[in-house]
Amino acid sequence: MKSINKELYVGAFVIIGLLCAGYLTVVLGGVPLFSPKGYTLYAYFTSVSGLKNGAGVEMAGVEIGNVSEIMLDKERLEAKVAFRINQGIQLSEDSIASIKTAGIIGEKYISISPGGSDIMLDDKETFNNTESALDIESLVRKFIFKDDN
Repeated sequence: MKSINKELYVGAFVIIGLLCAGYLTVVLGGVPLFSPKGYTLYAYFTSVSGLKNGAGVEMAGVEIGNVSEIMLDKERLEAKVAFRINQGIQLSEDSIASIKTAGIIGEKYISISPGGSDIMLDDKETFNNTESALDIESLVRKFIFKDDN
């Protein structure tokens, strides 16, 4: 009887430990268990240098979605970014999607500047107005190696 009691406690302890390890893996690893509700929009940029999958999409400093995929459009030869916008957020067709940097050397994110149109973007539609990431390296290179002629 004592042996069964010990085995029961050890088994319960192991199960609780595995559940805790699984929970920490999901929370700290940022693994989404369920697909977030919302809709997908696309934007084309000439440069997405430093932007990563999972980066935030913000409007007025509030996160309203995240980047779900970054790919190269072979026809336009531009970067095509797909991002998920949370349910309940409506963006007008003349909104501007810009790639910004959090701080001086922080991570890149997409900032949405709202437009004034009454026509709203629907699922799978594309932004017409975009601003690519500022390439600090090329600016420094131009400043250092400028031509004095």
